[in-house]
Amino acid sequence: MPHTRALDLGRASHDDALARQRRCVERTRADGLTRVVVVEHDPPVITLGRRGGGEDVLAPPERLAVEGVELRRTRRGGQVTWHGPGQLVAYVVRRLGRRGRTVRGHVRLLERAVIETLRRFGIDAGGRDGDAGVWVAGRKIAAVGVAVERWTAYHGLALNVDCDLAAFEMIVPCGDAASHPTSMTEALARPVSVGEVKPVLLECLGELLAGDVRPRGRLPAWLRKRVPAGGRRVHNLLSELDLATVCAGARCPNRAECFARGTATFMVLGTRCTRDCCFCAIESGPPAPPRADEPEAVAEAADRLGLKHVVVTSVTRDDLPDGGAGHFARVIRAVRDRRPGAAVEVLVPDFQGDADAVDTVLDARPDVFNHNVETVARLYPAARPRADYRRSLDVLARAAARGGVAVKSGLMAGLGETPAEVLGVMRDLRAAGCELVTIGQYLAPTGAHLPVARFVPPPEFDRWRRAVLGMGFTAVAAGPFVRSSYRAEELFGRQ
Repeated sequence: MPHTRALDLGRASHDDALARQRRCVERTRADGLTRVVVVEHDPPVITLGRRGGGEDVLAPPERLAVEGVELRRTRRGGQVTWHGPGQLVAYVVRRLGRRGRTVRGHVRLLERAVIETLRRFGIDAGGRDGDAGVWVAGRKIAAVGVAVERWTAYHGLALNVDCDLAAFEMIVPCGDAASHPTSMTEALARPVSVGEVKPVLLECLGELLAGDVRPRGRLPAWLRKRVPAGGRRVHNLLSELDLATVCAGARCPNRAECFARGTATFMVLGTRCTRDCCFCAIESGPPAPPRADEPEAVAEAADRLGLKHVVVTSVTRDDLPDGGAGHFARVIRAVRDRRPGAAVEVLVPDFQGDADAVDTVLDARPDVFNHNVETVARLYPAARPRADYRRSLDVLARAAARGGVAVKSGLMAGLGETPAEVLGVMRDLRAAGCELVTIGQYLAPTGAHLPVARFVPPPEFDRWRRAVLGMGFTAVAAGPFVRSSYRAEELFGRQ
């Protein structure tokens, strides 16, 4: 989502969601980044805020037990509310106390995000003086309650999308016996799903949170580029075949250029990643099962675009036994069947170091096996906390040892590494058998990702390119706009 870090838990229990939220609080306290956790609570739960008491729960324990409703005391403000399926909860973890951020201002921001979300669905909503929350025609549609601990706000908002409104009869909603909740489905007189509302709410939150980490001045001149016209053909074809690209998912600055040239990097295995790297814009959260017909769809798109060099990547799928390696292999074979003359390049995750998974991909005979180390080892805890530098080198080394494939990797510059560390990574990659390498400028995809520590000037990229070629690499691409898959065909052709 724009301008903030989002973690989608899908459906999860209150205790599990609270545990994830607590981890986000610790990370936000350490790095200052704003995070949003979205969830539907299942099983349903009644939560008591700091001002809530037993008199606010109307249902006896026996009824709660029969209906499977949990009862939990929380640290947020307010009295009592209900959470369950059909209600979209967003926990916003955010540093306060600086740049004029107050608790009251934070609560109003959450209300504005809900009001704008409802407006985009054609629902006229507003706040109420003296009360936190959002109302539609005098009926409450969203509750807002926050907690603040050492200047870090957490908890957040609960928007009734398509929930069972009868569940609110078990409580005195928000301590107001006269309150009669409503939902988006009721307000629109048609079914509305959480899946429809979630991306809109995240977009509205992101727009309002855009100033949380302000850019350090304007981009230097060498990082400004004209956006080319065209690209609708690629966009329309991807939409027709329901295919994702890393170009869009990772907010690549070269996306418009590549689409205009009639090319794209396909991203398979869904659009949600099981990891949460602090430099990456791809959404994290529980992913969907792999799409069975995706290999054929990628092959069809590559054929219709007339691609001579097909690049395929994926989100990280630690939830799958093979990390998605078998799916990669099926995509490679489908592309070869449809476009036998095209080169196939795969940009794979680390498969948690599973050698059999690496072999599964290599057995399908890609022309290029790419796995990015992304940054220097020292910065892994901050940038890639669930990855391992040595493990990534081992993955590349295994591919190189198999032979018959060009081994490639990439590095981002500007995260806080030193020039000496960059060259140290290059030596490690060459020792692992890497032949092709890319070095590009890191650009924070939103204001809430890891900030840019330094904008590397073009002459420094040129020096790195010459030094790396001197280490024995067969081809190197280094420059401010270089990305792992950017003009990949040209880099492969330089061998």
